[in-house]
Amino acid sequence: MPESVPVDPTTILSLSAPSTGGAYALTLHLAEPVLFCRSNGPHHFEPGRYVYAGSAYGPGGMRARVERHFRKSKAIRWHIDHLTHRAKTLQAVLIEGGAECDIVRVLVATGEFRSPLKGFGSTDCRRCCSHLLQWRAGSGT
Repeated sequence: MPESVPVDPTTILSLSAPSTGGAYALTLHLAEPVLFCRSNGPHHFEPGRYVYAGSAYGPGGMRARVERHFRKSKAIRWHIDHLTHRAKTLQAVLIEGGAECDIVRVLVATGEFRSPLKGFGSTDCRRCCSHLLQWRAGSGT
């Protein structure tokens, strides 16, 4: 039987992710607390499972944006970068032509998710409390 070969997730994304615009959901598992510093004070993200909703309508579309999120070595530019490089696991679901606010709305409506920090990833959004949600059942795991 052949040995399995480790594959960099960005390689898989390059082969399958569309370069068109759309929305995406990142699922993250934080195994340890993460300190996030912002202008109005620090916030501790507890270990657990999170979903981040984003959109990518610029050059390279969803492929370019999600490939960036999967890179461990990158400049910290967006709120979510503070968590993606510390995540134990990271997965993505892509929705061509989708909207990040729709992802947040649907997940919050299930009652299974809560906003751990107001304004996280949604400083330019007036509809959502946050674009980062914590899965209630996945808290502390």
